[in-house]
Amino acid sequence: MADRIDDMGFDIKANHGHVPVLRNRVTELLAPAVLALGDRAVVVDGTLGAGGHSEHFLRTFPEAKIIGVDRDPAALSDAQERLAPFGDRFTGLLSRFDGIGEAIAEGSEDVFELARTNGIAGALFDLGVSSMQLDQVERGFAYRTDAPLDMRMDPTTGITAAEVLNTYDHGNLARILKTYGDERFAGKIASAILREREKEAFTTSGRLVELLYAAIPAATRRTGGHPAKRTFQALRIEVNAELEALENVLPIIAETLSVGGRAVFMSYQSLEDRIVKSAFVEMTKSTTPPGLPMDLPGTAPRFSTVTRGAEKATEAETAENPRAAPVRVRAIEKLPDPEEVRL
Repeated sequence: MADRIDDMGFDIKANHGHVPVLRNRVTELLAPAVLALGDRAVVVDGTLGAGGHSEHFLRTFPEAKIIGVDRDPAALSDAQERLAPFGDRFTGLLSRFDGIGEAIAEGSEDVFELARTNGIAGALFDLGVSSMQLDQVERGFAYRTDAPLDMRMDPTTGITAAEVLNTYDHGNLARILKTYGDERFAGKIASAILREREKEAFTTSGRLVELLYAAIPAATRRTGGHPAKRTFQALRIEVNAELEALENVLPIIAETLSVGGRAVFMSYQSLEDRIVKSAFVEMTKSTTPPGLPMDLPGTAPRFSTVTRGAEKATEAETAENPRAAPVRVRAIEKLPDPEEVRL
């Protein structure tokens, strides 16, 4: 089959058959900040994956430099190979995305020096598991195929999903299923896991899916989507400490953005979106006591929201890319310091 090339020269086959979610919209959101800095612009792609968003940024912003961050060594290697034609305009970083602050502070490459000097013009975080990882059966992210229960985004380190199932006590299993998966039957599922692991340790996703079919009532299975969806989400979040990384990176990005710089966060489930929304509320509010006619020195907000609430994908985007259906997009911009403006 011939490679498919879209109107921006984007090689769909090279991107594992996937068009990045809301590629054009997130580029539009970042454009004012990136174009304003010209050849001083640095954009952080905090969730590099197959490199689709980064490739689009490099094509759209011909003067900008990109730092692509991924904790998955295989994904980073593939993306670096794909983006090699852009030369030193692209720099790959093997790290969880909340490591970007340390990398900018200590990195020796020119792009990190540029970011230290000018701040970053833009940042994108396309949260959750990537389509590429879902498609790699051996990683264990997908519940529709029997595979080893791994789920680590960095397969070289950390606890696996199987180890969570085989070692966590009832309380902790129920907690992560309820908190990270919004699973109504968290306690019942945790009890079933403990009973089954006494017979034999969990090693593959197929056995877990069978357990979930048995534990979740038939009426709920008929109306609530795939019975494994919430448990698999909860395990993945626990294994990869996804919410911890998100909470950590928000203040890091706020600190490292240039004046006028923008950050875009794409969430696919309510836990992520609530964390981003809450942080944005705090970042955009004045701390001046109520009733005063103007902000007191040092109390004016340093950020403004760019999106009105959370933007959703259009019907056309969802039709082209079904993974976009649950996405919620929020963007923020760093404002000038009022004290510096007055000076």
